[in-house]
Amino acid sequence: MQKEPMSSDDAEPRAGASPEAADSALPQDSAGKHAVSVLWSFGKCVGALLPVYLAGYFGFSISLVLLGLLVYTGWKHSRDGKQARLQSAMYVLENEQDVIPTRVFKSKRDLPAWVNFPDVEKVEWMNKILQQAWPFIGQYLEKLLVETIAPSIRSASAHLQTLTFTKVDLGDRAMKVVGVKAYTEYDKRQVILDLYISYAGDVEINVEVKKYFCKAGVKGIQLHGKLRVILEPLIGDVPLVGAVTMFFIRRPKLDINWTGLTNLLDIPGLNAMSDTMIMDAIASFLVLPNRLTVPLVANLHVAQLRSPLPRGIVRIHLLEAENLAAKDNYMKGVISGKSDPYAVLRVGTQTFTSHHVDNNLNPQWREMYEVIVHEVPGQELELEVFDKDPDQDDFLGRMKLDLGIVKKAVLLDEWYTLQDATSGQVHLKLEWLSLLPSAERLNEVLERNQNITVSGKTADPPSAAILTVYLDRAQDLPFKKGNKDPSPMVQVSVQDTTKESRTVYGTNNPVWEDAFTFFIQDPRKQDIDIQVKDDDRALTLGALSIPMSRLLSSTELTMDQWFQLEKSGPASRIYITFMLRVLWLNEEAILTSPVSPLPGDGDVESEVSPGATVVTPTLKRPEHTSPDSNFASEGVLRIHLVEAQSLIAKDNLMGGMVKGKSDPYVKIRVGGMAFKSQVIKENLNPIWNELYEVILTQLPGQEVEFELFDKDIDQDDFLGRVKVSLRDLISAQFTDQWYTLNDVKSGRIHLVLEWVPKVSDPTRLEQILHYNYRQSYLNKTVPSVALLFVYVERAHGLPLKKSGKEPTAGAEVSLKNVSYRTKVFNRSTSPQWDEAFHFLIHNPTEDTLIVKLSHSWGLALGSLVLPLRELLNEKDLVLDRWFNLDGAMPESQILLRAELKLLDSKLAQCSDSEDASHVIPSGEASVAASHELRHRSVPAQGGEDASSSGKAQMKLSVAYSSEENRLVITVHACRNLPSYSKDPPDTYISFILLPDKNRNTKRKTTVKKKSLKPEFNERFDFVMSLEEAKQKHLEVSVKNSISFMSREKELLGKVQIDLSQLDLKTGVSQWYDLSHETN
Repeated sequence: MQKEPMSSDDAEPRAGASPEAADSALPQDSAGKHAVSVLWSFGKCVGALLPVYLAGYFGFSISLVLLGLLVYTGWKHSRDGKQARLQSAMYVLENEQDVIPTRVFKSKRDLPAWVNFPDVEKVEWMNKILQQAWPFIGQYLEKLLVETIAPSIRSASAHLQTLTFTKVDLGDRAMKVVGVKAYTEYDKRQVILDLYISYAGDVEINVEVKKYFCKAGVKGIQLHGKLRVILEPLIGDVPLVGAVTMFFIRRPKLDINWTGLTNLLDIPGLNAMSDTMIMDAIASFLVLPNRLTVPLVANLHVAQLRSPLPRGIVRIHLLEAENLAAKDNYMKGVISGKSDPYAVLRVGTQTFTSHHVDNNLNPQWREMYEVIVHEVPGQELELEVFDKDPDQDDFLGRMKLDLGIVKKAVLLDEWYTLQDATSGQVHLKLEWLSLLPSAERLNEVLERNQNITVSGKTADPPSAAILTVYLDRAQDLPFKKGNKDPSPMVQVSVQDTTKESRTVYGTNNPVWEDAFTFFIQDPRKQDIDIQVKDDDRALTLGALSIPMSRLLSSTELTMDQWFQLEKSGPASRIYITFMLRVLWLNEEAILTSPVSPLPGDGDVESEVSPGATVVTPTLKRPEHTSPDSNFASEGVLRIHLVEAQSLIAKDNLMGGMVKGKSDPYVKIRVGGMAFKSQVIKENLNPIWNELYEVILTQLPGQEVEFELFDKDIDQDDFLGRVKVSLRDLISAQFTDQWYTLNDVKSGRIHLVLEWVPKVSDPTRLEQILHYNYRQSYLNKTVPSVALLFVYVERAHGLPLKKSGKEPTAGAEVSLKNVSYRTKVFNRSTSPQWDEAFHFLIHNPTEDTLIVKLSHSWGLALGSLVLPLRELLNEKDLVLDRWFNLDGAMPESQILLRAELKLLDSKLAQCSDSEDASHVIPSGEASVAASHELRHRSVPAQGGEDASSSGKAQMKLSVAYSSEENRLVITVHACRNLPSYSKDPPDTYISFILLPDKNRNTKRKTTVKKKSLKPEFNERFDFVMSLEEAKQKHLEVSVKNSISFMSREKELLGKVQIDLSQLDLKTGVSQWYDLSHETN
C-alpha cells in the first residue's frame, strides 16, 4: 500500500525545538541498548582498574600487575590470531574458486580440490558425501561422547564424577579431502591411498564438571595433513578387504581455539605446549610407526598388519659439514667467533643427536645411525644443525630428503646445502639395506660390518639383521595367590634391549597382539628372552629363551608356533612369531650419480631439498634383478574333490508323493577364484574324482569354501557347505579326510587337500613327472609339475618409434594360453617395470616362456623366447641376467629373473619310496634308478620312441587303488595312427577285460574328430579285488568311427595286455605298439 506524502511541517522539525524533544523521539528499545552499552564500558574500566587498586590496597608489587597485563595481552593476541586464521581458512574453503586465482601459490599443497594433477586425483564426490553425512557423523560423535566416553571418564576418577558434555556440535563445515593419490604398483595384495585432508571447522564441544563449577571446551579446529590408508589384505570374499589401516606419515598441522577454563591454554608458551601434548597423543596411535588397524574379517594377524615388516633399513653416515655460520660472538659482536655445531636427525619418531664439535665451522662427526623405514614413498629424513650454547642453542640450517630416493639409488654419498641459513653444507652417506629372508649372505654381511666398525668412529657396531617379534597370545597361565586371575604383560629382551607389551588385566588367557623390532649385531651368538609377568613386575608367570641360531635354520628365518613356557603351569604356553631378516646392501643396483625424483613420486609438493644436487641418473647397469622380498612366496593348493555321501534328496516327483534323489555338484571358492564340478545325475553318494590347482599367497583369514547344490531346471537347491582354513592347511601340508556338511541335516564330503611343497632339486623332476602322468581325473586335469616365477625388472636400448620419439614400452609375458601384461612406461628406451608373474608348468622340458615388448601394445620393440629346459641346468633352477631381444637393436636387452620351483607332492614322495622297494636295487646309482623308473620292467610291447619306430602307438596307465578297491585304467593318447582315406580318422578307443565279455567289462572313450594324434585323458574304473584284476587280460582297440554303410576300415590297431605281468599296486604308464593282430 502506498503511503500518503507528508507535509513540510511534519517532515521537518521546528527550529526552536529543544534537544530533549528530539531525544524523546528515539525508540524506547534503542535507548535501552545505549544504556547497557554505557554500563558495560564503565564495568570494563572498573574491571581493568580494580587489579591496580587491589594491588595497592594489599601492598603487592606493581610488577605483578604488569606481569598480569603482559599475560593477558599475550593471551588476547594469540587468541585473536587463532580466530583470524580460522576465519580466513573457513572463507578460503568456502570460496575457493573466487579466491585461488588471485593468490600466488608457493607449493602444490595450497592448490584446491578443483585443480587437478595427474598424480593426485580430485575427489569432489567424496567431499559431497562427507558434507551430506556430516550432521549424522555429528550425531554419532555426540552419542559416543555422552553414552560411552563420559561414563568411562566418570568411573575412572572420583574428581570427575560430575563431568558431562553440555554441547557437542560438529558445525556445518565438513572435513574436505583435497586430493587422493593411489599406489597399486608396490604390492599386488594391497591398495595404498594418500588422502590430503584439510579441515577448518566451527566445531564446538563443551564440558562441565559441576562439582568444581568448571567449564571448558573447544570452539574451532584446523587440521591439515596427509593420511595414508592401506587396504590389505585383498581377499576373494566379501568385503574383499581384510582390514583397513590408517596413519599419518608425518605429524599433521593442528590449531585449536579453546573456550572456558581452557582459554588459559591460549597463553603464549602454554599454547605451544598444549598443542604439542595433543599432537603427542595423536602421534601415539596415528603417526608412524603407530597405526590404527580396523579388521573387517576374522582370524587376521592384527599385530602383523599393525606392525608389518619394514620396507627396509637406511644406514645414515653423518660424516662432516663445511662453511657453517658463525654464531658465537664476543664483546657484543665486536669479536666474531665460530660455532660449536651438532646435528639432530629425525625419521618419523626416530631421533638421533650427534656429539658437538667445539669451535669449528667445518666439523667432522663420522657417526652412523640406522633407521627403520616403514613407508616409501612418504617418509623423509630431516636433519637440523645447531650451535651448542649454555642457554639457547642457535639454529644453523636444515635439510630434508625423501627416503624413496635412497631406495632407488641404494647408495647416496652427497653434499647437501642447508636451508634457512646463510651458508653451510652437510656431507651424508646413505645406504638402503634390503631385508633378506635367507641366511645365505649372513657371513658376507658380518665381514662387511667388521670393516665398517674398524674404519668408523661409531659407538655401536652396525647391525647384520633385524628381528621382529609378533606377540599374539598365551593360554593357561598360572593364577596369583588366592586363586586370582593375573594381569599379564610380557618383557622381550635381546642383549641389552628390553621392550614391554601392554598389560591385559584380569585373565590367564591374555591376547596382546603386539609387535617389537630389534637390531641384531650377530644372530649366531644372541638369544631372545621372554618373561611373562604380572603387572606389578614382581611375579613371574612364565619364561622362554630361544637361541637365535634356531631361526637361522628355519624356513625363511621364521618361527610361527606355540611355545611351552618354563617356570609356569604344566599347560601354560605362548604363541609368538619370530621373523629374522638379514640386512643386505645390494651393490649391483647402486646408481653412479645422485638420483632425482621421478614425476609423480613423493608428496604433492617437492620433497627434494633445493640444496641437493639434482642430476639425471646415469645407471650402472645391475647384473642381476632386485625383486621384493615377497617374490616367489606364493604356493600351490591342490584340491582333490573325491566324493560325497548321504546327501539330502531334493528331487521329489508328483508333488512329493514319490521321493527322488538329487543331481549334486560342488562350487569351490578360494583366493578370489571359483570352480564348479560336473553334475552327477540322480545320486546321493556321488563320485567326482576331480582335481583343481590354485596359486595362492599366504594371507591371514583366507578359507577354502565348498558348497554343494542340487542341479534343477529353475533354482538349484542347497545341499550343504564346509569351510576349511587355509592357515590350517598350510600348517598341516596334507590332509585326506571326510568333512561333515554344515547347515543341512545330513551329508559329508571327502576331500584330499595339499599345500604342495616347493623344491629346487632337479633330480626330483623325473619322479614327479612319472607320478603325475599316472594320475587321472574325470575333469581331465593333469597335475602341475612346477611353478614358474618371472620378475621383469627393466629393459635397455629399445628402438625408437618411426617418428624418432622414445616409445611407451610395455612387456607381455606368456606361456601357452596364459599371458600377463606389465604397466606401460612412458617415453623411455630404458623402461623399468619391476613386476612379478607366475605360471603353472606341466612339463618344464617342453614348455617355453615368451616375452614380447611393444609400444602401447602395438608396434613391436623386440621379443625373448626362453625354453624352460634351460633353467633345469642352472643352480637352484634360477636364471637371473640380461637377455638379448630378437627383432630389435643389437644393444636391446631385457633384465629378468625366471625361477622354477618343482611341486613335490607328498603322494609322489610316497610313491617313489614304494617304487624304490620294488624296482630299484640297492647300491645302484641314482641315474640308473631314475632310468628304471621311466622304463619299468613290463612285457616288451612298446615303449620305443615313436619318432624312431614310426609305429602306431597308444599310451595307457593301469593301476590298482587299494583304498577304493578299484582297477583304474586311464587312456591318455595315440600317435602315428594310420589313415585309410584322404581325411584323418574320427578316432575312439574301446576295450574289454577278458575272459568276461559282458556289459560291465566293456568301455569306450569319446570320439576325437579328424586326428592322427588324438588326446583322450579319460579314466575308467572297475570295482574288483586285486586278485581278480591279476587274472584279467586287457584288450584295447583303436577304431575309426564310421557309418555302417561306409567302406572305410574301422580298426586302426589293437593291443592285448596280461595284467598279471604288471605291478598293479605301483601302477604302470607307458606307450604300447598297436598291431592288427592280437599280441
